[in-house]
Amino acid sequence: MRTGGQLIVDALEANGVERLFCVPGESYLAVLDALHDSKIDTVICRQEGGAAMMADCEGRLTGKPGICFVTRGPGATNASAGVHIAMQDSIPMILFIGQVARRIKEREAFQEVDYKAYYGPIAKWVVEIDDAARIPELVTRAFSVATSGRPGPVVISLPEDMLTDEVETLRPLPATQVETRPGEPEMTALQSLLEKAERPFVILGGTRWSSDAVEKLRATIERWALPVGCSFRRQALFDHLHASYAGDVGIGINPKLAAYIKQSDLVLLIGGRFGEMPSSDYTLIKSPYPDQKLVHVYPDADELGRVFRPTLAINATPTAFVDAFAQTAPKTTPAWANRTEELHQNYLDWSTPPTTGPGNVQMGPIMVHLEGVLPEDAIICNGAGNFATWMHRFHRYRRFSTQAAPTSGSMGYGLPAGVAAKHVHRDREVIVWAGDGDFLMHGQEFATAVQYDLPIIVVILNNGIYGTIRMHQERDYPGRVSGTSLKNPDFAAYARAFGGHGETVATTDAFAPAFERARASGKPSIIEIKLDPEAITPAKTLSEIRAGK
Repeated sequence: MRTGGQLIVDALEANGVERLFCVPGESYLAVLDALHDSKIDTVICRQEGGAAMMADCEGRLTGKPGICFVTRGPGATNASAGVHIAMQDSIPMILFIGQVARRIKEREAFQEVDYKAYYGPIAKWVVEIDDAARIPELVTRAFSVATSGRPGPVVISLPEDMLTDEVETLRPLPATQVETRPGEPEMTALQSLLEKAERPFVILGGTRWSSDAVEKLRATIERWALPVGCSFRRQALFDHLHASYAGDVGIGINPKLAAYIKQSDLVLLIGGRFGEMPSSDYTLIKSPYPDQKLVHVYPDADELGRVFRPTLAINATPTAFVDAFAQTAPKTTPAWANRTEELHQNYLDWSTPPTTGPGNVQMGPIMVHLEGVLPEDAIICNGAGNFATWMHRFHRYRRFSTQAAPTSGSMGYGLPAGVAAKHVHRDREVIVWAGDGDFLMHGQEFATAVQYDLPIIVVILNNGIYGTIRMHQERDYPGRVSGTSLKNPDFAAYARAFGGHGETVATTDAFAPAFERARASGKPSIIEIKLDPEAITPAKTLSEIRAGK
């Protein structure tokens, strides 16, 4: 006989779970008790949104569902930000929520929420387990749903009295991930389209990739001399210094690259949905009918033709498609080879930081320094805001699984992601790139980094404003500042208050030694950069935007 709580842990262990992120609650005490005797690492977090974002990050870096446990009501609703990120970003994760007892449901009992109604629009599947005997079946199904087709978050509601029921049932078995492979007719059609193309372009995105697939694709791209771009915040899918790399296809795209994509006669989109941000509001590839011939490769048939009507739809995972694509080769030297070289040079020019800027701290030289000292396998985590432009545009990603950032544009993601990334890869350097407003969305998770001795380095670009909103505000309502000014703490002192290391950078030259001291401390660290609000983007100052320049 096993309790429901024990069966939950049995199912997690059967599916290879190594750690979970949680904020404890009395609604799932039986699970916490079962975890006491488990080898699963239970990471205690400070807020449910942060815990869910940590689970998302683990799913993002590993391809396996990140696991999060929260309590009912406020705990469950706090976690919704992380679930929304996982849904829009196609990340496998499973959120377990303690629920009110079955006998008092539908009375609006203490912290009662209908999770199927609440989470239905932003999760891939929502289920409530009323019978403990069905836990092995439904939890294993959750792993399958979260990882198959288009990956995404699954939400499982657990009535607290069900978790203490004792039942006799089969022990859980692991889920099996479904791999969808392209057919021979589709690959023959793709080869024909490529051979007839004059201005092709490849865009990589989405999930369900692997390091082997990325390496195999690189060799195939070389054979075809194809120009390649990475979709918004999927930049770790291709080496930025490879001769075929043309740049990121996202917010603030290189205008030369945008023009080339619009003029392409064939776009090969592998793994991504190509939503509003990477498509520049559906202008690079028009919806529903693209100007270019479009080959769309995606693991979920429901997505093929939903937003864009492709010339050729290939229902396949990126890894399976790459295996098949690797068997192809051009019959002659591709006509576009010289254009590929030109596009890569355009990228190198575009990704070279400016040497000057407003204020006492210039971000360009700081980016140059980081490029010189960060190892190729360093993991960069960030949330959302104009500050992220410096890393997106000027950091040259070299390795797979080195970027953790929300394509959904959710603020506050960077710090929880950094905590999770360091848990998963303790041997790798983890940098959290944050803005002042962005950081304080989940700044309390710095305590989690300290508690678990995770020496991440958090770089906070502090300009005292919600920068992205101020930029739009000055563009649309110049000089009418409303709701975007911030009064911030001393972030270095904040780090020290938690037991970490803190640095304040007020001049460009102060950054390099501060960064080395943070590294040498062996502690979770915060480096606060006092950034002039005028340095709102690498290309324009706030005053120039206000003046309509």
